[in-house]
Amino acid sequence: MEIIHVAAECYPVAKAGGLGDVVGALPKYQNKLGHFAKVVMPMYRTRFLLQNEWELVHEGGQNLGQSFFHYSVIKEKTNKLGFDLFLIDIKGLLDREKIYGYDDDSERFVAFQIATCDWISKWNHRPDIIHVHDYHAGLIPFMMKHCPAFSNLSLIPSVLTIHNAQYQGWMGWDKSYLLPAYDDWKWGMLDWKNNINPLASAVKCAWKVNTVSYSYMDELKLSANGLENLFEYEKGKCIGILNGIDNEVWDPETDEHLIKNFSVENFEKGKRKNKKELCKQFGLDIEKPLFTFIGRLVGEKAADILPEAISSSVYQHQGNCNFLILGSGDPEVEVQLENLKHLLSGYVSTYIGYSEPLSHIMYAGADFLLMPSRVEPCGLNQMYALRYGTIPIVRNVGGLRDTVVDYGDWQGFGIRFDNASVWDITYSVGRAIDLYFNKREQMNQMISFMMGIDHSWETSAQQYISLYQALK
Repeated sequence: MEIIHVAAECYPVAKAGGLGDVVGALPKYQNKLGHFAKVVMPMYRTRFLLQNEWELVHEGGQNLGQSFFHYSVIKEKTNKLGFDLFLIDIKGLLDREKIYGYDDDSERFVAFQIATCDWISKWNHRPDIIHVHDYHAGLIPFMMKHCPAFSNLSLIPSVLTIHNAQYQGWMGWDKSYLLPAYDDWKWGMLDWKNNINPLASAVKCAWKVNTVSYSYMDELKLSANGLENLFEYEKGKCIGILNGIDNEVWDPETDEHLIKNFSVENFEKGKRKNKKELCKQFGLDIEKPLFTFIGRLVGEKAADILPEAISSSVYQHQGNCNFLILGSGDPEVEVQLENLKHLLSGYVSTYIGYSEPLSHIMYAGADFLLMPSRVEPCGLNQMYALRYGTIPIVRNVGGLRDTVVDYGDWQGFGIRFDNASVWDITYSVGRAIDLYFNKREQMNQMISFMMGIDHSWETSAQQYISLYQALK
């Protein structure tokens, strides 16, 4: 089966979040199952682009409104990612360093999708599945079905994976001129609440829709940034498939970023070596439990309450804890965390920005990982933490609910709480401190158990293949 994944991100080419991790892993594991999965994405000006070899495979042109644009498609020569990687270049639109954040993002991603459809429509064969990810590729199912220029794609099954429904790519109808000519009677397949909504369009037009966890699919019927009724209406073609993690990248026995590698047999010694390095680098006390937060400092991750929750935890638990934060986002939250680092020196430290090597050492060296998210479609961080023997402390939401069982329940191995609040976080930190100092044998048993949980991509990749096969 030939599968074309279309996405805005793909690790290690360009990544802003979990979308990039998924698109960088799922095709590799589908290929291992004997299929032919490929990835198509924009050609940003990234280090990966400059450090690898490419070959030109296609050139073409299309209209974006009244303007004509030329595009080229290049292919990575060595298959180093475990799948064929194609980049689409449109000068003046896609040839930029950042993935998102430009005033003309609507034009950029519409042009990318037009070029993708135009290129695939000119193949001398048809792929079996076109799998689009999030709103950046969300207009493709509509274009395949309702744009005459791409009518030869109309019988190819399309699948939409929603990694985060909060972001939908809204455009006013004044930008409808950007789209290729389409059947005017089908304008409603683009519309949601008097705007062109690429994510809503994909939900309407794709043959199947999935979210990246089971619980998130249910949550979207109640909270989906305005699309709740749509998910309820389309529930017959919507399912949840839990993300996996790439066990070849995230393996404490072989991870080159770690100070000392370890396995479930010797995790105590290995984790302590990595913790020692973290505490030395950031001025923390190795004898106290180390709590970490890794991710974007934004509201949906509840980062806005993190400074107060950390301060409350340090004071209420008499300083029997360390906190290390890695991430960036809301400038106000960044400033608050930096101020807290100075106010509570020796208890709190930060790294504002992102470092892939540091994140690996933090997963390996920390005792606990905080994820108080308000929204968490799947979450990969908690799965990385489980693999590296770091106990996740998570809010009972989305994929966190599906992957973490509270240690107070049968065969539990994590800590869960219900509300994204300072009180809930502080209370949960207290439970963790009690585990660390008073229930070490139980804590070690939990770590041994959770390091053996299989969250690899093999199972998830097969579920996607089964989904595709049901459409043929």
